[in-house]
Parts: sequence; structure tokens; C-alpha cells
Amino acid sequence: MDEAHHETLPEMRASAADLAEEIRARRSVEAVDNGRRRFLLGTGGAAAALVLAACSSSKTTSSGSSSPSAAGSSGSAGASASGQYTGDLKVVALATALENQAVGAYKAALDAAAAGKLGTVPPAVATFITTAMAQHADHAKAWNAVLTGAGKPAITDVPLSNQPDTLAALGKATSVGDVAKLALQLEDQAAQTYLFATYNVTSPAGIATAATIAPVEAMHAAVLNYVLGQYPVPDDFLPVDKAASPTLLTV
Repeated sequence: MDEAHHETLPEMRASAADLAEEIRARRSVEAVDNGRRRFLLGTGGAAAALVLAACSSSKTTSSGSSSPSAAGSSGSAGASASGQYTGDLKVVALATALENQAVGAYKAALDAAAAGKLGTVPPAVATFITTAMAQHADHAKAWNAVLTGAGKPAITDVPLSNQPDTLAALGKATSVGDVAKLALQLEDQAAQTYLFATYNVTSPAGIATAATIAPVEAMHAAVLNYVLGQYPVPDDFLPVDKAASPTLLTV
């Protein structure tokens, strides 16, 4: 599993860099288009202002003041509230948060094992947890590079609405089996989210990055199924019914 992960790292990092470049290029084009629109609106507004000025000069009130105008209405025109992560970047932010969530869960499991809260932990399970945690950290780093490359802040915590429930479940775990079940849920969610992203993200580089990472998460899930005494690959084809929705993001 670790060997397969390291074999995918160069391709994952390259596709993530391509994705960041695609997003920067797209934003540059949008900035130019927006500049043109503002220029056209500005010239149109200037012409309208001249007409209004000419009209108002001949229509004064008895007190000598000019008639009411809509001058103050343009201040809010075109203003809209939007999240800091939009479009493909919202999927990238979601992926980063999911990776951070997995890192935190595995770290909590290691801490609980060290404190003797999980009973006897086989060395192979401890090795798996350490390895999987490092791989999720690699994935989060790659996704964060895309966010920062696009001029957005990196995500270093877990801004997901389901995080409190995840932490509560971790706190209640008293055995390796409990931790494995929770970790399997997170791995299934991550793998299926990446699969879902491959046909819902518009960027070719984004699709390539998600397609590179999804098999690694699926391998994690296969190991956890085995630890739980279940068939490692329960589905012929990976479903997407457990994929995370971007609505989970709280940023």
C-alpha cells in the first residue's frame, strides 16, 4: 500500500500543480472579462450622467434645489455575497478538509492506543494507522498547494459540519474494532468523494488529481475491511452513495 502511494505521489503533485495553473489562468481571463464589463458599464454610466445632468439643470424645484435622483442606488449594484471557495475550488477545499479529518482521526486513535484505551493493538494495525495518516497528510498538502496557488487560504483544520459527530465517536471508541469501523466510514467517504469528483469537476487536472488519490483511499478501506473480518473489496465497482457533499463545508 505504501509503495503504491509513493508511486502515485509524483503524478498527484504534477496534476495538482496543473490544476493550480488552470485555476490561475481561468481567473486571469475572468479578471480581463470583468475589467471589460466595468469599462463598458462605466462609459455607459458616464453618458447617462451627462444626460441626467442636462435634464436636471432645467428641472429645479421652487427652492432652487435639483429634483431627486437615483444617484445613491448604484452603490449596491452587482454586489453579492459568496464563499471564499467557489467552483472547482470548493471541491478542492472539501477534499482538503476530508484529508485533515482522516489525519486527525488516525492521530486520535494512536493517542488512545498509547493511553491504553483501545486494549491490545496488534503492531500491524498500529503500522497501518501511522502509514495511512502520513498518506492523508500528503494528500492534504497537495490540495492545499492548489488553494494557496489560486490565492486562497490553506485549510489546516476540519471545517466540516460532521466533525463534532466524528470526534464524539472517537471519544467513545474502546477497541480496535470501534476505531476501524469509524476509519472505514471516513475512507469510504473520501474514496467515493474523489470518484464523484472525477465526473463533476470541470478541470482536467482536477479530475486527474482526484483519480490519482481515489485508489489510495480505496486501498485503506480494503485493509480496514480485512481488519474487521470483512471481505476487503465488497463492491465490484466503487459506488458514490457515501460521497461527501460540498454542503458539509463550513467555510
